[in-house]
Amino acid sequence: MTADVTRVIIVDDQAMVRAGFAALLAAQADIDVVGEAPDGVEGVELSRRAHPDVVLMDVRMPRMNGLEAARELLEPAPGVTHRPKVLMLTTFDVDDYVYEALRAGASGFLLKDAPPADLISAVRVVAGGEALLAPSVTRRLIADFARQRPVPRERRSLQLNGLTERETEVLQLIARGQSNGEIAGSLVLAEQTVKTHVSRILTKLGLRDRAQAVIFAYESGLVAPGEG
Repeated sequence: MTADVTRVIIVDDQAMVRAGFAALLAAQADIDVVGEAPDGVEGVELSRRAHPDVVLMDVRMPRMNGLEAARELLEPAPGVTHRPKVLMLTTFDVDDYVYEALRAGASGFLLKDAPPADLISAVRVVAGGEALLAPSVTRRLIADFARQRPVPRERRSLQLNGLTERETEVLQLIARGQSNGEIAGSLVLAEQTVKTHVSRILTKLGLRDRAQAVIFAYESGLVAPGEG
């Protein structure tokens, strides 16, 4: 097994879903399915043992749902050094749990009925450190939730003041779902320069990845719900 193989576990209460996803992913030369679990409790335990790179996590499960399990895996805890990327799986294109999971640090979400190629691509994207935010449904989900459940903006707005004008522009475009390449085109910059800006934005704001950057942009008022 080479170092560039992505280790994945699948956490879902439906055995057929687990089996189907496992067969699909295991057929890829660069993906290794190292375990499966039927609920959040066993999923967290398995992740602690197997140290996967990516956890495919169903949202709605018995004993412990995907949101609670994602928090267990992603929030800092004494003695826990391994934190995988978490990709949420859902049957619904708008699901409050998904938004909360993104806030907890999940790297994105995917509909269970997405084409097989999308699942494979999603695992690779998330394993590579990117957030899965391209589908328009993701932006709609976050925008709708931000509109329905506004949060205090004072602290977020103060944090924005620490960004340069260019970094603020980049954050706005991230929140609108643009990739690094698209941002480079919009601002007439080299893609490597955009990557540097994104890295500095995440560091300055104390954010884990682009998913949390999108949510921050909405919650701070930098981007208004419904803007595209």
